[in-house]
Amino acid sequence: MTMRNIEVVLFDVGGVLIRLAGIDAWKDLTGEADDAEIWRRWLHCPVVKDFERGRCSAEDFAQRMVDTHSLPLEPTAFLAAFTSWPIGLFDGARDVVSDVMDHLRVGCFSNTSELHWTQPCNQEVHSLFDMHFLSYEIGHVKPDAEAFHHVADALTCDPGAIFFIDDNIINVEAAQACGFESRVAKGPDGTRRVLTEHGLMKI
Repeated sequence: MTMRNIEVVLFDVGGVLIRLAGIDAWKDLTGEADDAEIWRRWLHCPVVKDFERGRCSAEDFAQRMVDTHSLPLEPTAFLAAFTSWPIGLFDGARDVVSDVMDHLRVGCFSNTSELHWTQPCNQEVHSLFDMHFLSYEIGHVKPDAEAFHHVADALTCDPGAIFFIDDNIINVEAAQACGFESRVAKGPDGTRRVLTEHGLMKI
């Protein structure tokens, strides 16, 4: 299926281009076993949203997370563990970005913090794109509708002309509710399949 109206392809970062250790680490810390419930709580946690919107310091974030979730470690230990959650680029991450059709604008749209974005693997992602929509810079987080409206306005195109890949169904459904073309994909292989199915890849 070819989508001739698409002008922009946006990639989520964690789980799509970069391996994350966070969900397993969070299971160990909290005892929560259900991935979907972990993501629901994480994405809607006021502390996480404040931090990823750039509204509190890393130290405040760590203290509030330990207090809010009764975590069994000191804030400094939590922050050190949290900092290490991005592991590195998936094999094939660079290729899947470079193989998007040449006439399309390509960027990333990520919930992240300055703490994570400055890690080496995220700096590798930074080099793949000319356009970066980072929650801590734009002041909005997925799955809030304001985040998607902000991105569409910044791109100066109709939301339906944006194809957005995310590994989380919560964010994909929010994007679709805002008029984006959006699909779930995990890792570069899954992303390549989805983009190929929609006629958005060169090869």
